[in-house]
Amino acid sequence: MRVVVCGAGIAGLTLAGRLATTGHEVVVVERSRGPRPEGYMIDFFGPGYDVAERMGLLPRFHELGYRFLEAGYHDGTGRRRAGLSFERFAAGLHGRMTSIMRPDVELILRTALPPEVDLRFGAAVVAVDDRADGVSVALSDGTSLDADLLVGADGIHSTVRRLVFGDEAEFLRYLGFHTAAFTFTDPEVHRLVAGRFCLTDTVGGQVGCYGLRDGGVAAFTVHRTPDPTLPADPRAAVRATYGTLGWIVPRVLERCPPEIFYDQVAQVELPRWRSGRVVLVGDACGAVSLLAGQGASLGMGGAFVLAEHLDDPDAYERRWRPVVVEKQRVARAGARWFLPATPLRLHVRRWAMRLARLPWVDRRIATSLVGKPTALLGD
Repeated sequence: MRVVVCGAGIAGLTLAGRLATTGHEVVVVERSRGPRPEGYMIDFFGPGYDVAERMGLLPRFHELGYRFLEAGYHDGTGRRRAGLSFERFAAGLHGRMTSIMRPDVELILRTALPPEVDLRFGAAVVAVDDRADGVSVALSDGTSLDADLLVGADGIHSTVRRLVFGDEAEFLRYLGFHTAAFTFTDPEVHRLVAGRFCLTDTVGGQVGCYGLRDGGVAAFTVHRTPDPTLPADPRAAVRATYGTLGWIVPRVLERCPPEIFYDQVAQVELPRWRSGRVVLVGDACGAVSLLAGQGASLGMGGAFVLAEHLDDPDAYERRWRPVVVEKQRVARAGARWFLPATPLRLHVRRWAMRLARLPWVDRRIATSLVGKPTALLGD
């Protein structure tokens, strides 16, 4: 089967690798001119971890991954107010977890692609002709591709979804937050956060930092806002929104680069994931949002299941949709504690984290954060 995959992100690269190793002809088209450097540090576990193991990539994940001591919450003076041990959290997952930068996940998957995969950067999908006998895909570079199947793996703002399924406003469920991510260099900040995931213990808005092995620092921000509209100047918006926070935040904002990742926090809910010879995977059909913390893992898991059901994409949807829906529900339920909206909730979260030191409580918290275990196929 000839398959065109739109999107060289985590879901698209996973799918391309699986299909190529089982004899399918695969073309991956990506609108960006090259690999994207922006992205979060993610806690990688669950179905994606299982897929990485099956693909023989787990050693590489651990090589590029990080083992942090804890996620520590600090007030405006830098005083640690609460924390969650990564060792305890990982124990609840039987140790099957690592923290890794999202661009590094893409690097691992991209370099593992079989040489037969045709990977094209700077080629955006501009039109789709879905017919009974095949699908034609027009690209921004003036070329076109004919295939048996088109897979939209192009993220939460999917072009394939818009062209085939409808305007994204129909499918995005805004969760009331904006988020940003960027990296910078500052030896003093790196010294303060090395080996730990440090977050501000604040209401309504939060900045998090972690030290990278090359001496750099990765930062992410999230704040509550009822308006989903994105700012014209993301860097200026980040500096204005978080400028009143203390501790290391002023230094972090001062070093915020001109180009950063910035987006709304939302989920994708579609009535169907397939239309004719077009099917969606990953965030394009089931974004769970930053709040769920499992987008990369679920993207890999969904791509694995789709590859196993390529001749029957409806079976892929029947198998994988309940998994996505459950993770989305868990994320929405935990939104109030992810970033407290009031001082009272902030204090309650502090006490919950102190209780997490108790053995039976830490397992309960881990389950509430990640949801039900997910088995791939018939495992």
